[in-house]
Amino acid sequence: MTATERANSQDNPDAQPSPLNQDSASATKLTAVDNQMQVDTNASKIGTAPVGKPAGKGAQLVAASDCGSCHRENEKLLGPAYHAVALKYPDTPANVAMLSQHIINGGAGHWGDIAMTPHPGLSESDAKEMVRYVLSLK
Repeated sequence: MTATERANSQDNPDAQPSPLNQDSASATKLTAVDNQMQVDTNASKIGTAPVGKPAGKGAQLVAASDCGSCHRENEKLLGPAYHAVALKYPDTPANVAMLSQHIINGGAGHWGDIAMTPHPGLSESDAKEMVRYVLSLK
């Protein structure tokens, strides 16, 4: 047993509590955990929470698809940036229906000469979720 341990031992009635392990207000011994500063790690309070709408089904579908091969949120690659699409097309039922058909059937001529790859295995409801997500990125 070290001298510090003996000094802090309850078996030693003459021991003086160390200021590092004693609460000065109550003279109660504290553990290391008691001395730790309480920190709120809520993502919105420490600046790491995503800005804007929470990612929903559309965002998950886009992330899991091959869309990123030709598109980025704020950068034109082979296809337009999602942000540019959102600025060009208001979020209306007609635009959602039209753009979801472009995703399913593919096509060219809307953003240049490069044709968009068709995605015939994608359901219309999933394509619409993806379009709603893209149109939310204004």
